[in-house]
Amino acid sequence: MALSSGLTPQGPGAVPTKPSKNDVSPGPIFTPSKHLAYSQPSKVWSLRDLGYPDNQGISPFGVSEPFRLFSDEAIDEMRRELFTNRKIWTDHRFSSKYAECQLRGYARDHAPFIYNAWKSPETLRIISNLTGMDVVPVFDYDIAHINVSGPSVPALSPLPADRVDKPAKETKTEKPRTEDENDAIVSWHNDSYAFVCVTMLSDCTGMVGGETALRTADGNVIKVRGPERGYAVVLQGRYIDHQALRALGGTERVSMVTAFRASSSEVRDDTNLKLVRPISNIDELYNEYAQYRFRILEDRFRGRRERADQSISIKAPFDVKETRAFIREQIEFLEQMEEQVMEEDDWKKIYNGS
Repeated sequence: MALSSGLTPQGPGAVPTKPSKNDVSPGPIFTPSKHLAYSQPSKVWSLRDLGYPDNQGISPFGVSEPFRLFSDEAIDEMRRELFTNRKIWTDHRFSSKYAECQLRGYARDHAPFIYNAWKSPETLRIISNLTGMDVVPVFDYDIAHINVSGPSVPALSPLPADRVDKPAKETKTEKPRTEDENDAIVSWHNDSYAFVCVTMLSDCTGMVGGETALRTADGNVIKVRGPERGYAVVLQGRYIDHQALRALGGTERVSMVTAFRASSSEVRDDTNLKLVRPISNIDELYNEYAQYRFRILEDRFRGRRERADQSISIKAPFDVKETRAFIREQIEFLEQMEEQVMEEDDWKKIYNGS
């Protein structure tokens, strides 16, 4: 199925269309009353349910069971934007050990419906209520990351080397792999960001598996079933070991992953770019990472200055111990940031196992 002959969406409600040379024609505007179809998850697992203390993460929340998030009409439009836009598939496609085809960093410029769906205050309110804190997308580059497998992956020209994530060389071990590890798409890992929302864009009829496996504090494993078309799962993936299990059957698997962080600058931010560096435009990734991290510092220092202004006006004593603790926290914040903004040669050596 070559791109030049058209990308054909799969699943019910999909209309075969041909890609434009540039962007697709304008579609409907994201309207929460029409395009959200939220229903509460049947269960929400807390960190304590998984055996972890509340301070393991930035919220007591752990993971949700799948819940309906978007209407069929919304999913149809998301698929239309994805599967009819040539530039998304040529300029924003990556490949890694996680998925043969990944689409990243396209939403702001090429998919206004998808972009506005995740920027919508109503959508953010749903995710915030589940996680127990006000959240926002981490940054635009990681809005609506797409994993594509199956016949929906068109026949495209080979990717340049800088858009293919080569797995690091694995050290040999005599420890046998468990049944779950043999069935896993990827090994146990933590996400780059505090929260992720995984939404299914495919018809899952006939599909078996596809669960998310979570490791509890005592080493046991629980499985959260995979979402159906229009359904989502929210996970505090930065702080819980997890893996995606293989799905069998079905004709395709197209999932959308959007990352979230706390909206408050006072909440700790542990973003780690290790997993996303090799499948990103580094300039865009680093610029957006630096932008929001510097904004956090800006907010924190503004708050401290305003407190100092107030203390001066009322001639309050200066709290040396508390101020030094604040300074140390910001130094550690910057040191953490410095570790993430790696030179290209340095991080490529790590990924290539050299």
